[in-house]
Amino acid sequence: MKLSAFKYVLPKTPIAKFPASPRDSAKLMVLNRATSKIENKKFSDVVDYMSRGDVLVVNETKVMQARLFGKKERTNAKIEVFVLRELNKKENIWDVIVDPARKVRIGNRIYFNDKLWCEVIDNTTSRGRTVRFNEDFGDIFNAIEKIGKTPLPPYIKRDAVDEDRKNYQTVFAKYDGSVAAPTAGLHFTPELIKKIKKKGIKVATVILHIGLGTFRPVEVEDLTKHRMDSEYFEIPENAANTINTAIQAKKNIFVVGTSSTRAIETSVTAEGLVKPDFGWTDKFIFPPYKFKIATRLITNFHQPESTLLMLTAAFGEYDLVMKAYKKALKEKYRFLSYGDAMLIT
Repeated sequence: MKLSAFKYVLPKTPIAKFPASPRDSAKLMVLNRATSKIENKKFSDVVDYMSRGDVLVVNETKVMQARLFGKKERTNAKIEVFVLRELNKKENIWDVIVDPARKVRIGNRIYFNDKLWCEVIDNTTSRGRTVRFNEDFGDIFNAIEKIGKTPLPPYIKRDAVDEDRKNYQTVFAKYDGSVAAPTAGLHFTPELIKKIKKKGIKVATVILHIGLGTFRPVEVEDLTKHRMDSEYFEIPENAANTINTAIQAKKNIFVVGTSSTRAIETSVTAEGLVKPDFGWTDKFIFPPYKFKIATRLITNFHQPESTLLMLTAAFGEYDLVMKAYKKALKEKYRFLSYGDAMLIT
């Protein structure tokens, strides 16, 4: 398929600026691939589509408070440092983006407070830099959590507020590493998870740390020539065992979000089971694609021409998914990170 096949007009109005409250009160559009039927439900109804022995796969990544604001030494120029990922834990070396980039050169120090600063040690891209935080500081993740701002997606046209620290984090969030939330997971509440487990559904936890590549536009019409940014993932042995037991019992695997889907579809055995693994994945899923593990997908409504929409269309069948998007716009569903959800059965 071509990039232009995933183009649609998304007005500003449907883009949600704040999440539904409570989270599981968001709308849920249910697509049935076997019948092409489309239903309108509430997200808390998702449990009705699950049966004892099914598995819910969720991403335990935690969004870092990635936007740091500091001042350049001597000039006191204001600099934003957007942390992307830790490169060397022992030496506190990180991959970051700086703004304004023209003011930041190798050797510059940027001070965030009296105790924390970083020094630029390399240029990576026009705005990208490699920095070393002062080694005597200690836990950089903890510092980022305290002084950083929530990295809301660029299409949410407002400043982050204190409530976003909690709202832009799933109830599964455990391991620091993402600069964007696995947004399908934002709809779950502790009460809903309790209800799901009570019904006999197992929860399998994986990790995929989401990078800025999730917002990077696809710039080639021929999708086979697009390259995804690599992102770190982990599939623990206990998660793989839980998923594989369900597969062998012919139960459904409900995968929460495109990030969890990419993680489990990255590591598949010849027998069609999940293999415990960790490392980096640049897996790009677009139509046509035969899913090996996921049998059900829970996801949000995504941007036009995005890799997230392409994965959704690969799972839900292109024509049905694009029809659902038209229906969602007409029926005033809320789109993107803080928006409503879709379940594909």
